Amino acid sequence: MPSKRLDSLGASVFSEMDNLRRELEKAGNQLINLSIGSPDRAPAIEIREILSQATLDESQYGYTLTRGTANFRKVCAEWYFERFGVTLNPETEVLPLMGSQDGLAHIFLAYIDPGDLALIPDPGYPIYTAGLMLAGGEKVSMPLLKENGFLPDLQQINPDLARKAKLMFLNYPNNPTAAVAPLSFFEDVVAFAKEYDLLICHDAAYSELAFEGYKPVSFLQAQGAKDVGIEFHSISKTFNLAGVRLGFVVGNAEVIRNLSQLKANIDYGVFRPVLTAGAYALSSAQDSIEDNKIAYERRRDLLIEGCAIAGWNLPIPQGSMFIWAPVPSKQDSVSFAIELAREAGVVVVPGLAFGDHGEGYVRIAMVQDESVLQEAVRRIQQFLSKN
Repeated sequence: MPSKRLDSLGASVFSEMDNLRRELEKAGNQLINLSIGSPDRAPAIEIREILSQATLDESQYGYTLTRGTANFRKVCAEWYFERFGVTLNPETEVLPLMGSQDGLAHIFLAYIDPGDLALIPDPGYPIYTAGLMLAGGEKVSMPLLKENGFLPDLQQINPDLARKAKLMFLNYPNNPTAAVAPLSFFEDVVAFAKEYDLLICHDAAYSELAFEGYKPVSFLQAQGAKDVGIEFHSISKTFNLAGVRLGFVVGNAEVIRNLSQLKANIDYGVFRPVLTAGAYALSSAQDSIEDNKIAYERRRDLLIEGCAIAGWNLPIPQGSMFIWAPVPSKQDSVSFAIELAREAGVVVVPGLAFGDHGEGYVRIAMVQDESVLQEAVRRIQQFLSKN
């Protein structure tokens, strides 16, 4: 029998949609999948060349161990200072990860004991809840509501629960809502964390995917943030290296040390050629970030303009690869998503998959080429005209 902890993962909506996708594909339907939050674009050619060359070096196949290479940590710190103006010690405040999700899941094992509380955004990226459940923790939901810009209202958090909680998770630009957070919000979070003795974990996977000149801020730019928290970054998302699995976490040295200690008992580090390619990307491939932004902004505009013609008015995201779209009918999010998949062959994620407060929305991922998105828009227009 499998362990009882698997029962707590609650991926039923995702499973339901995935089963539907397979059923429709098996029946011969040509689906357009706008559900998965994974970059479809290839990394810049120079990054691929660096990775390819490194894999041919016979000296690159040993363990790197948890802390990776000194050069990768150094480049992360340099990039962080250039991008955000935040100073980091590469020896104590930077840790490579096998993709940011690796760290997002493991931080719970490093800090949560059975019965411990954690403040988790709702709607939120599923690993925040899954990681907590696997560690035996208990979730205190922080509603992300439209009227508050999809930021948690810190004043509405029960003080008794905040005092008992050990950590708070945040994520801006946000998945799934695509909301962004100003520095003033992070300053309030730092004060809240100090008042209630909380560890803040900020997932900044989409910090480099923002539009119209907007530059997301880092949580660590808030004064005192390093005293109370850490921040996760995704090189996979930033440089289209999703399958390569590379990210890093920065911030509070004690937290980094504890996470590193945990990971030292789980894995033997990121493949050295991947670290080499990642270091090159951070130090030399900034043009590819701009190319990415332009491509996703064009996709965003194509979807929003096309859906508007059909009367489906979508919010215009400033960042991330998602559109958080209000359900245009009186259906619940699951029913609408199922009908859209069955009748139009366009697959999106029901908002309920991200938490109770995700109901009323669907998440559209901008992860197809423009020509495919044009066809998706045509199908959506036809679908909405019939309903």
